[in-house]
Parts: sequence; C-alpha cells; structure tokens
Amino acid sequence: MFPVARAAQSLVARGIQHTAVRHAHRKHEPTFHDKYGAMVLLGGAAMFTAVWGYVFTTLKIEWGFSPVGRITPSEWRE
Repeated sequence: MFPVARAAQSLVARGIQHTAVRHAHRKHEPTFHDKYGAMVLLGGAAMFTAVWGYVFTTLKIEWGFSPVGRITPSEWRE
C-alpha cells in the first residue's frame, strides 16, 4: 500500500475510534428532532396533502381529456 493511502486510512480509522469513544461516554439527551421529528413530518405531510387537495378540487381541471373536437375555430375576419 502506498504511504499516503496508508496514512489516510489510519487517520480515518482514528477519527472513527474517537467518535465512538466520545459517543460512548456521554449521556444521550433527546433533542427537538428526537422528541417531535415524526410529528412534525406527519403534520407537514398532512398540510401538504390538504392544501394540494384543495387546489386540485377547486381548479376544475379535466384530467386526461383531449381538447380535440371541443374547440371550434372562429371565423376568419379580413
């Protein structure tokens, strides 16, 4: 193995070891995301669905229908 690659590998391994030791010695206190993360996500999904559902039902869009045959050209005026 090349010396530069070996040095990079040992730095990565040492960093992972330091992170593991640091996490093992501290108490885990729940953060905002631990406490409310799922509720915020579900609330956002419900709000997104409600708003777009309202928009799609009030726009009166005819989905998937072709305008061919329903649009008649107007008479040409010169």
